[in-house]
Amino acid sequence: MNDTYITVVGNVADDPRRKVTEKGAVTNFRMASTARRYDSGSGQYVDSGTFWIDVECWNGLSSNVAGSVSKGDPVIVQGTLTTHEWESDNGPRRKPQLRASAVGPNLTKGMAVFKRDRSGRAPDPAAGQELAAVPDARPGAEVTDPGWDYHGDGATLSPVDGPDLPQEPAHA
Repeated sequence: MNDTYITVVGNVADDPRRKVTEKGAVTNFRMASTARRYDSGSGQYVDSGTFWIDVECWNGLSSNVAGSVSKGDPVIVQGTLTTHEWESDNGPRRKPQLRASAVGPNLTKGMAVFKRDRSGRAPDPAAGQELAAVPDARPGAEVTDPGWDYHGDGATLSPVDGPDLPQEPAHA
């Protein structure tokens, strides 16, 4: 098989839409990826063209994406590149489509809280207890909520921002 695997980094352009078909559950969303480059003449970063692609997520990934991703979210999507073809009043049409095998947040743009999908596993005593709020994510903050992997004083964590870290140019 000669599938074309790609990874696209960009932003979710519309709210994901989930539906159940005969083939299983599917969640679709449109994604925009705008390349940036440094222009040495102006000394600034400039946007290049924007690549638009429709993303489809099937079955288990479908429900996780529908419950986790919203319009505007920075994401990284990996999967196989296909071409969606259809017939319109103006003749045959085509556009690229990405059948996702993995979707995740782009952590260069912010922080995320991961909640493991425990479907198909033995019931967790804490299952069904939704966290009222995200625990304090600052280094050194104590995490006492059930389901969190790290419990400690934060001494082993590195600060997110520190005086010894170089400042990076802002990327919009």
